[in-house]
Amino acid sequence: MAKHFVNDPSSLVVQSLQGLCAINPKLGLDVNNKVVFLADQDRSRVGLICGGGSGHEPSHAGFVGQGMLSAAVCGNIFASPGPTQVRRAIELVDNDKGTLIIVKNYTGDVLNFGLARERFAAQHPSKVDKVKFLVVGDDVAVGKTQGGIVGRRGLAGTVLVYKIAGALAETGAGLDEVYSVAEWVSQNIATIGVGLEHCHVPGTMAGEAHLTSSEIEIGMGIHNEAGVQRVSPVPPLSRLVQTLLDLLLSQSDPERGFLSIQGSGKDNAVLLVNNLGGVSELELAGIAREAITALSARGVRVLRVISGTFMTSLNMPGFSLTLLLLPSSSSTAAPPEDVILHLLDASTSAPGWKWTSCAPPSELPPPPAPLISERAADNALKVRAQDVQGFVLAVERACNALDKAEPEITRMDTISGDGDCGLTLQTGANAVLARLRAGSIGGEDIIGALIAVSEVAAEKMGGTSGALYSIFFSALAQALSTSSAGVVAVHDWSRAVSAAREQLYTYTRARPPSRTLVDPLAAFSDTFTANPSGLRSAVKKAAEAAEATRDVEARVGRSAYVEAGLLKRERVPDPGAWGVKVLLEALAGAGST
Repeated sequence: MAKHFVNDPSSLVVQSLQGLCAINPKLGLDVNNKVVFLADQDRSRVGLICGGGSGHEPSHAGFVGQGMLSAAVCGNIFASPGPTQVRRAIELVDNDKGTLIIVKNYTGDVLNFGLARERFAAQHPSKVDKVKFLVVGDDVAVGKTQGGIVGRRGLAGTVLVYKIAGALAETGAGLDEVYSVAEWVSQNIATIGVGLEHCHVPGTMAGEAHLTSSEIEIGMGIHNEAGVQRVSPVPPLSRLVQTLLDLLLSQSDPERGFLSIQGSGKDNAVLLVNNLGGVSELELAGIAREAITALSARGVRVLRVISGTFMTSLNMPGFSLTLLLLPSSSSTAAPPEDVILHLLDASTSAPGWKWTSCAPPSELPPPPAPLISERAADNALKVRAQDVQGFVLAVERACNALDKAEPEITRMDTISGDGDCGLTLQTGANAVLARLRAGSIGGEDIIGALIAVSEVAAEKMGGTSGALYSIFFSALAQALSTSSAGVVAVHDWSRAVSAAREQLYTYTRARPPSRTLVDPLAAFSDTFTANPSGLRSAVKKAAEAAEATRDVEARVGRSAYVEAGLLKRERVPDPGAWGVKVLLEALAGAGST
C-alpha cells in the first residue's frame, strides 16, 4: 500500500505524537526533541528510556506509562534520534535511583543514545553510575558468523525487556537489579519475522513490489531490510510456522542455537506474536493458534501468550514470533520463573501494551461431534434420482465448476461487492464435494442429499449467500418430500424448483431485475416450470439473466452500496448471479437428471 492518510509527511511524526498525548493526558511531549514522557514522574523509581526511529508504533512512545517506560525518544521514520534529543529525555526522567536506557541493536541508535549518555555523564560526573545502557539484539535471521561483529538486530522481543524492566522498577527495585534482570531477559529472547511484502514510507515514491504474488520473505527487518530467505509458493501457515520455529529453536545448526533448549519437555517459554503492521486480527489469532500448537508438539510449554501489534514496520503485511525462554528450576544465576511471569502480568498504564490473560493458554478444544442430520430426525419417504449415477456426476461437475470459477467471481465481487463471493461459493462447493466423496450425498436419497447441501451452505459458506442457498435447498427438499413416488421425475423437479423459489421470496425482498442471484434463479424457475422437459432452455435463460445484470441498477444486496457510476463503467455482472449461472450450466451438462 503506497497511499496514506497524512497532512504532510514531514510533520507526520510530530502530529502522531501530539495525537497520542491528547488521547492520554498522563503523557507529556517535548515537541522540539520528539520526546514523550510521563508528565508526573516518580523520582523515587528507576527511570527507563527507550527510543529509535518512528514507524514502529506502538513502539516506542506507546509503551510510556506507569509500570513500563518513563520516556521514549522518537526519530524520523526509520531514522535514529540525535544525541540532543536523547540527552533531553535523560534530563526529563532524572531521578534519585538512576536511569536505564534500552535500545535495539542498530548502529544509529547505539551511537546516538550512547553519545547522549556520555555527554550527560561528562557534565554530571557524580551520576556516571546512575545511567546504565543496555543494547538488545534478538533477531535469529542472521547467523552467528555473519552477525559476529555487529550482533543480532533488535526486534519485537525488545518490548518484553521494556515490560519486565518497567514492572520491576515500579516495585522500587534499584538500578543494578533492574539492569541485571533486563540484561538476563535480553539474553534469553529470540525473534524471527516473515512478510508478504515490504512496507511503504509516507512521502516516498511508490516503488515496484519487492516480492511476487507467490513469494514470502523470511527474516525481514523492521526498517524494510531484505530477509535472508525467499520462499515460493507461499506455504500453508502450519508449514511456515514450523520453518520459523526451526530458526528459533535449532540446536544442531551451528549458526543458530541462540536459545539453550533442553528438550524432552523441560522448556517453558513466553510466546509473543507480533503484527508487523498489515496483518488482520483474523489472521493474527490463527497464527497464534498455530504457533502454540507447534510449540506444544515440540515439547515447549507455553506459559504466556502475548499477541497483538507491538513493534511494526509501518504497514508491512507480516508478523514475527518471539520466544522468551524461562529459567529452569535448577538455574541459580537467573531470576525465578514466577518472578518473570509476575512482572509480565503486572498492570501498566502504557497504551501500547495489549491485554493478556496472565495465564497459560488453554488447550485447543477437540473437534465437535458431527451434527445429526435433520434427515435422521424423521422417517420421511426416501426418493431417488431417475439416474443415480448421473445425479452424482451432476453434483460433482457443479462443485468443480464453482471451484474453477472462483478467481473470476472474486474479481467481479472485488468491484461490485466485498470480494468474498468467489471464496464463499468455492468453500461451499468443496464441502459438498467432500460429502459426496464420503458417500453422505448420493442419488439414492435425493431429499437427504438436498438437506446435506443446505447444511453445508449454512455452516460452511455463511453470510448472505450461504443463507440464501441453504433456504433454497431446504425448501427444495420440503417440496420433494410431499411426493408419493419413489423416483424424482422431471416434473417433480420443476414443481419443487418453483415452490423453493416462492419460499425463498418470503425471506428476501429481491425480485428480478435486482442485480442479485435471484435474477438468474427466477429466469430458470419460470422457464423450467413452463416447460419441464426444456432444462437446457431454462439454463440458457438463466445465463442470459446473469449476463444482463451488467446493466441492471443495484437495488438490494451489497452492490446497492457501491457507487453507481463505477458499476456502469465496469459493466461487471453480479457475482452471485454469475455463480448461479456457473452452477446451472454445470448441472445441465448431465441432461435432465
